[in-house]
Amino acid sequence: MPAATTNKPAPGFHIFDTAIGRCAILWRGGFVVGAALPESSDNAMRASLARRFPGAAETEAPAFVREAVRKVVSLLSGERTDLRDIPLALEGSDFERSVWEAARAIPCGEVRSYGEIAGGIGAPGAAQAAGLALGRNPAPILVPCHRVLASGGRSGGFSAPGGVATKFRMLEIEGARRPGEAGLFEDLPLAVSPGR
Repeated sequence: MPAATTNKPAPGFHIFDTAIGRCAILWRGGFVVGAALPESSDNAMRASLARRFPGAAETEAPAFVREAVRKVVSLLSGERTDLRDIPLALEGSDFERSVWEAARAIPCGEVRSYGEIAGGIGAPGAAQAAGLALGRNPAPILVPCHRVLASGGRSGGFSAPGGVATKFRMLEIEGARRPGEAGLFEDLPLAVSPGR
C-alpha cells in the first residue's frame, strides 16, 4: 500500500447500501483512501466524512470503485469475498501501515489477536500499539480490523459506529473462527448472538 503524499486533491466519496446498513468508500486517483461503516443517517455519514476527509465530495464512482463496492456488498451479504486486490493508499505512519497490511492479510472468516498482528510485523510486545493503529484504520472493512481480537477471543473494542456490536455482527456474517477451531458464535444462544 503506497504511502500518501501531501498536496493531493480532496477525495471523492460514494455512499451505498449493504446488509449492515449504508457504508461509504472514498478515493483519490486510482486508489481507495478511506471507507466508513454505517452511521445513523446519510447526513451523519456525510458529516463524519467531512471531519475525517476535509473537502471530500460526493460524486459518481469510477469503475474501480464500483467494483470495490460490489465486493464489499458481497462480503457483507455472507459471501467469501476477498477484498485484498482493491488498491489502497492510506495515510498513516510506517508502523500503522504495517499493522493495516497485516490485518488485510487475514482471510475472510478468520481472526487473529492484536499480539499475533504485532508479532507478525516484527514488533512482539506491541499488541497495544497494534490495537491503537487499528483504531485509526481509515478504511474499515477493506482493512478488516474487525477480524482482530484481544487475547482469549475478547472483543478488544471497536471504534467504528455501533462499536463492538458492529464488529461481532461482521464476524458473525463471515462465520469467523480461529484457524483450526470452531466458529466464534457456534455456542451462543440465538437470543444473545451479536447483532441481534
